[in-house]
Amino acid sequence: MTTEQRAPDTSITATKMVIGGELVDAADGQTFQVSNPARGVVMATAPQGGKEDVDRAVKAATAAFEDPTGWSSWSAAKRGRTLMKLSNLVKEHLEELAQLESRNGGKPISGARGEVLGASLVFEYYAGAANKVFGETIPVSKPGLDFTLREPIGVVGLIVPWNFPMLMASWKLGPALAAGNTCILKPASYTPLTAIRLGELALEAGFPPGVVNVVTGPGGTAGAALAAHPGVGKIAFTGETTTGQEIMRLASGTIKKVTLELGGKSPNIVFADADIERFAKESPYAVFDNAGQDCCARSRIFVQRSVHEQVVQLFAQATRNVKVGDPADEATEMGSLISFKQRDRVLDYVGIGREEGAELVVGGTAPEGEAFAGGAYVLPTVFDNARNDMRICAEEIFGPVVSIIPFDSEEEAVRMANDTPYGLSGSIWSRDIGRALRVARGVRAGVLSVNCNSSVHTEAPFGGYKMSGIGRELGMHAIDMYTELKNVYVDLT
Repeated sequence: MTTEQRAPDTSITATKMVIGGELVDAADGQTFQVSNPARGVVMATAPQGGKEDVDRAVKAATAAFEDPTGWSSWSAAKRGRTLMKLSNLVKEHLEELAQLESRNGGKPISGARGEVLGASLVFEYYAGAANKVFGETIPVSKPGLDFTLREPIGVVGLIVPWNFPMLMASWKLGPALAAGNTCILKPASYTPLTAIRLGELALEAGFPPGVVNVVTGPGGTAGAALAAHPGVGKIAFTGETTTGQEIMRLASGTIKKVTLELGGKSPNIVFADADIERFAKESPYAVFDNAGQDCCARSRIFVQRSVHEQVVQLFAQATRNVKVGDPADEATEMGSLISFKQRDRVLDYVGIGREEGAELVVGGTAPEGEAFAGGAYVLPTVFDNARNDMRICAEEIFGPVVSIIPFDSEEEAVRMANDTPYGLSGSIWSRDIGRALRVARGVRAGVLSVNCNSSVHTEAPFGGYKMSGIGRELGMHAIDMYTELKNVYVDLT
């Protein structure tokens, strides 16, 4: 079934945007369809917001920010308590939100539950962080007192992707709200449903009208209007690098603050002295989780030549054991891709890899059988004997495809790992901690793991080098990205 041939679901939900504390349709009444990619059916409609709707949201967010008794004037402790209420509401509605996320994104229900729980924990973290945003006193040469203040930016636009919709929304809303900003959340058109529900829960938690607004619609209209709007003081975006470049251009007209979390082509470096069996057991999920639609995916595996054959054998077997299936099945480990368009893109790259001379070891096709016929599925795919200059190794595929590349020396591994325009994440496997730390220092990436594949910790900064982005999310570092730094000097003479 192609994108154009999707059949409607038996129960299609009509959703609304959240603007100024009200549930509203698009100003022109237009809607778009929201699909379940694992079944190839339409499951909902959402308002197709545009420039007029963004204007309405900015007006509401500005009024909420400028209200002298409103959100930004609340004590940090009170803002924190409201964020904690939102965290608790997300937990209370965990199953409802997880089912929405699973159906709308084609992801396994077990993974969707983990992501929703993760979102609630992000809100919990920033609830506790709200009253821990400090300035500093600075000794200066003149006889006076110099100190700094961290103040909210104002209205911020938050544009989130389709691969982790709920989780990415929390990464941006949490620190933005803790710092006292008012927000306009723009979800991806593929996956607007949990963002809309989150906007409703924010009202239930006690956020004043206009503090959390949700505008749905295409990136080229609603997203572009948000990025260019003179009433928006900062844009935070997660998504593909080319869109990030366009957002920078649009934001430059009013010199907005911009943070970007973009693409990646992350390395997984395996030395001969590593725990090979543990690597092979854990690392398939570092690239096949969420069907490979993850900017952190370790899609280039560099293996020291002396253990290359053993690693390929063990990794290939572990890949064959990944259970691909219906996202609603509790046993499923990998669901569908987000769309048939994305599936076709991934399969095109498989063909490119074969033409370039890489050896296809596992997968490379859509799974067979009636259970998969209507969905955008691709089997986990492993290429061996790839070269770092092949397109499958150089370009972000954003699907369940990994390439294995042999290397000889530590220096060669670092050089090849860095031979990419990206620099987001990666892993290093070695029992030699000195070597692991040398390589960690040498690899130009923002988030690295040793002897595991853990990229994300709520308490720690997340972000990339080079074309993987600007700024950091999570931890206390994220709050810096949503504040202005003011310096005040008091003359004491």
